Amino acid sequence: MTATSQQTATVELTVGQVAETFGVTVRTLHHYDAVGLVVPSARTPAGYRLYTDGDLSRLASVVTYRRLGLSLDEVQAVLDGDGTPEEHLRRQRDAVVSRLGELEELVTAIDRALEREMEQRPATTDELKELFGDGYSEEYQAEAQERWGDSDAWKQSSSRTKRYTKADWEQVKAEQEAAGRQLVEAMRAGHAPTSEEAMDAAEANRLVIHRWFYDLDHAFHRNLGDLYVADPRFMRTYEDQAPGLAQYVRDAIHANADRHEQA
Repeated sequence: MTATSQQTATVELTVGQVAETFGVTVRTLHHYDAVGLVVPSARTPAGYRLYTDGDLSRLASVVTYRRLGLSLDEVQAVLDGDGTPEEHLRRQRDAVVSRLGELEELVTAIDRALEREMEQRPATTDELKELFGDGYSEEYQAEAQERWGDSDAWKQSSSRTKRYTKADWEQVKAEQEAAGRQLVEAMRAGHAPTSEEAMDAAEANRLVIHRWFYDLDHAFHRNLGDLYVADPRFMRTYEDQAPGLAQYVRDAIHANADRHEQA
């Protein structure tokens, strides 16, 4: 074969080869042929269809337009309309750019919906562990459920907290820490557990539980105060913050309960 014949030679592919190359079915190619959208220009000696370079170029345009959502009639009108090859390519490019804009808007909408869904779903165990660290223990949760699971307070707390999102738990943690600091500051400032400062701090502590977990009256709060010094784990939680804090908190809770019951 001469150099000239090599330059003018065209590719000729069978229906099966074209289907594999373009990722379309043989049935689709036959349909395109039947409606006159992409008609193979060559034949084998046995009469089988063969696609030439020009046919493949046209098919590539059809596939592109179809992926952009154009109907077969619209594709036919674009390909068979007036205009130079350059104008046709520009129309193709404009259609692709328009579709890209639509897809970007769709991605943005999906991202926003995903963010809303993430914000509204209940926090996972891993998120709670990350948020509370050693303050969250699945083993302790199971033990607490076994110990208090039949109580109204536990049932109410479980009903509320199962819906809490990560943002809710972040707020819970912030309020708990603020109430805890108030107690520590009152003790370090030398205020007696019966002082207004200490009782106000104890009341802030009660309100966090009352607001986020279960209805907590002052009589029940007394029982919690006693638990803070009776249970070594509760006691350690306070003692790690400041030596003597567990007993101080217990006494401030009792003083605050006395104040409200006498009011």
